[in-house]
Amino acid sequence: MNNGTFDFNLFLKESKETLLNPKSYFSTMKISGGMVEPLIKAVIYGAVAGIIYFLWGLLGFGSAVGGLFGGAIGIMLFIWAIIVAVIGMFIGGVVLLVISSICKGNTDFEANVRVTAAIMVVMPISALLGFTMGINLSFGLIISLIIKLYGLWLLYHGLVEALKGKPETAKIVSYVLIALMLIFLLVGMSARNRATRLLDKYNKDARELLKDNKK
Repeated sequence: MNNGTFDFNLFLKESKETLLNPKSYFSTMKISGGMVEPLIKAVIYGAVAGIIYFLWGLLGFGSAVGGLFGGAIGIMLFIWAIIVAVIGMFIGGVVLLVISSICKGNTDFEANVRVTAAIMVVMPISALLGFTMGINLSFGLIISLIIKLYGLWLLYHGLVEALKGKPETAKIVSYVLIALMLIFLLVGMSARNRATRLLDKYNKDARELLKDNKK
């Protein structure tokens, strides 16, 4: 793929390779050639994720949408997913550039954006398994964590194989990111549990108040 054409079949092949054989893919991926290719990748991944989130919403798994998508409906959900993907690609490229610099790897912005766009292949998978949030919150959070950890595994290979960062430093950074991920998960679960308890208490008090008013 280059700035003039986009080979969709090659895109599908690369997406599959990224997921199933990341070490091999990142060791041979192109890290130059313009910003059009990674931008198209981000748009496709975001669009697919948006469609899946929208379908889960139609099927009644409302909490699968969650987060940034919670207030969007209809076609806006689809558009918002694409916007988030594009913005996330550029922000992720900056963050990865900083990490790559720490690991003594490639600090070219385009190279880091390309790796970030490739890692975004997990976005549709996250959306596909988002229905688990609607089944059970704790189970959904665990699934979400597993997907994030796999995304981090892809990031490690992209950092070492494509950006030529030092493996030892990349491992340390990965462990730090895993620790932060677990902390945020625990804090999030604790906050959700507190919110649930407060809501249950409010509902109980409201029901008792209604009973008293009827007497």
